[in-house]
Amino acid sequence: MLQKKYLITLGGPTAIGKTNIAIQLALHYHTVIISADSRQIYKELNIGVAKPSNEQLALVKHYFISHISIHQDYTAYDFQKEVHQLLHQLFQHHDVVIMTGGTGFYINAVLYGLNEIPAISTQTKDYLKKLYEEQGIEFLQNELKQKDPAYYLKADLNNPIRLLRALEVIYETQRPFSAFLNDQNKNKPDYFTPINLWLNTNREILHQKINERVNQMIEMGLEDEAKNLYPHKYLKALNTVGYKEWWRYFDKPLVSKDRIIEEIKKNTRQYAKRQITWFKHQWEAKEIKLQDFDNTSQNVDIILKWIEWEFIM
Repeated sequence: MLQKKYLITLGGPTAIGKTNIAIQLALHYHTVIISADSRQIYKELNIGVAKPSNEQLALVKHYFISHISIHQDYTAYDFQKEVHQLLHQLFQHHDVVIMTGGTGFYINAVLYGLNEIPAISTQTKDYLKKLYEEQGIEFLQNELKQKDPAYYLKADLNNPIRLLRALEVIYETQRPFSAFLNDQNKNKPDYFTPINLWLNTNREILHQKINERVNQMIEMGLEDEAKNLYPHKYLKALNTVGYKEWWRYFDKPLVSKDRIIEEIKKNTRQYAKRQITWFKHQWEAKEIKLQDFDNTSQNVDIILKWIEWEFIM
């Protein structure tokens, strides 16, 4: 029995194979997996968010997969609060727990804590949304730079959802958004030892894997899944790569399906690039460069040797 409790967090860009490696790590340590994915958390989203298969879910117990509805409001603060409640229970039975996902904001919330962010009024949301629609993303970027330069330096400036969220808090509370974020001295949990890893690989290989995954999603019925969700396209949860591209196709069938598929691939590659930038520059973690991408056992062995060398587990 280990004297310490460890949370192994495995991050990385979409399509890099986090799920398979996390499952093998969980089997090795006889433990469970917490998903840190802000889209796999929704019950209604399946093919387009590459949820683990039923076979994978049967191998290892997963938490926060299909956890809430797209109709519910859910924040990183909600996630970290629920995860910490769960971890206190899990560590009664496990010395190691695995957390994996590509949502850096969720990961940081668990590892370093968040101050509670107040609810935002409909008036504030509608006001900022209208300004964004009228003036574009540059308005959001400039506003954030003026009102919260500290968060501006960290933010994904090409992600309007993140920018809107920060400005909503600023407008509602008259305080910088960064004031509600990580205070590592104040909020960092002390009941486990974090082991932070992120997966990376050659860009050309990752792009190939992304393209293959999108093709597989099309074969699995992504178009029909998106069509069923089309009536709810206004929801924040559906402003998601793999779904939002279809809205234009359903609105104007003259747009070719092949063009929509290519847009999904392009947008997914751009999303992966932003994820890599975040993991490389905004997170303190060991980078694991995958050489033989498809050799899961070899990659898991590399990770286990590093963990056991660094943490004497």
